[in-house]
Amino acid sequence: MPSSAPTPNLPLALTLAFAAALAAGLLVRLWLASRQIRHVAQHADRVPAPFAVRVTPEAHRKAAAYTIAKSRFGIAETALAAAVLLDWTLLGGLDALNRALLAALGPGMAQQLALLAAFALIGGLIDLPASLWRTFVIEQRFGFNRTTVRLWFGDLLKSTLLGAAIGLPIAALILWLMAAAGSWWWLWAWAVWTGFNLLLMVVYPAFIAPLFNTFKPLDDAVLNERVTALMQRCGFAAKGLFVMDGSRRSAHGNAYFTGLGAAKRVVFFDTLLARLSPPEVDAVLAHELGHFKHRHITKRMVGLFAASLAGFALLGWLSTQGWFYLGLGVRPSLDGGAPNDALALLLFLLAAPVFLFFVAPVFAQLSRRDEFEADAYAVAQTSGADLSTALLKLYEDNASTLTPDPLFARFYYSHPPASERLARLGATPS
Repeated sequence: MPSSAPTPNLPLALTLAFAAALAAGLLVRLWLASRQIRHVAQHADRVPAPFAVRVTPEAHRKAAAYTIAKSRFGIAETALAAAVLLDWTLLGGLDALNRALLAALGPGMAQQLALLAAFALIGGLIDLPASLWRTFVIEQRFGFNRTTVRLWFGDLLKSTLLGAAIGLPIAALILWLMAAAGSWWWLWAWAVWTGFNLLLMVVYPAFIAPLFNTFKPLDDAVLNERVTALMQRCGFAAKGLFVMDGSRRSAHGNAYFTGLGAAKRVVFFDTLLARLSPPEVDAVLAHELGHFKHRHITKRMVGLFAASLAGFALLGWLSTQGWFYLGLGVRPSLDGGAPNDALALLLFLLAAPVFLFFVAPVFAQLSRRDEFEADAYAVAQTSGADLSTALLKLYEDNASTLTPDPLFARFYYSHPPASERLARLGATPS
């Protein structure tokens, strides 16, 4: 339960800090987006010299137009997200929803789960128009969308039902721990959350992913033999090699590893295999193997679990502080009449990203470092020239700009820009 009456200055201090961080984050996002649009537009008519032989002017202009279109729409989404966040918090939206559900259901577990479900449903409805616009306007305009309205809404229904079936029981367990496990509830909740995520990594490839896509064993005998030999050479074992029907929804191509332990599998988008030669597929796969060889996946998991432990510990303290609720626009139950646990969870999930936004460049830099290491591993195992041509095809097929704004890239990009990546590989496109 929240501690007794908060010190008057603490709620105001939190309100001001939250408002300042929200405004600063919004301004930085808009400034970076405007830099990206301006920089890409200025370089849209000229292919950078290192790529002039391989990339056509038409493809380069398409990538620029696609990037600008997404960035402009992203500005609108950013402004809307900030307005919605402000409404949920300081303008009293979450407080009003909580009190309406208390009046309808009374205090208890049912009301708290209803609050979480209603919050998620309202948020999904707010995001729905933007998601439709991205798919059926922007992606459609540039020739990437291959999904239908029926398939899109079918995916939405599946993901909603799946989220409710998985999320509500986990939420109920965490809420129960918050109420019944004493002051150390957060440690137990963290253990549950960690265990759930590990379990999800095991069951996702075999039971969840097939609900949305069709996965077939890789039936290209030559490519299968090449890929198997590469994996054996790298000391990597997987449960299988699969091809996913990515072309059913999008023209974008990709390849990835999924699963944990013995459940690991390699998945290729059919669009990727249709575009790359076998040696190029080898190089892309070797890059992914490089992440495992350097233990990037394990390090990220450990970092994520450590950060989540700190987050749960912070939430464990904040959930007992009345100023935490009042400073973010919610009137908690300070007399013990109704639980505040769902409110605490939602407020923490709303407020934490606002304050963590300016840490994002650090994680982006670490991710780019990992990508360089994985590239180096791929070159050692296959061919730098094959990796270079494969990356160029992926950049071209995904209409990724070759001329991003440097500061925008430093702040957001989890992968190095094409020019830096290919220069590090030491191969000139041809």
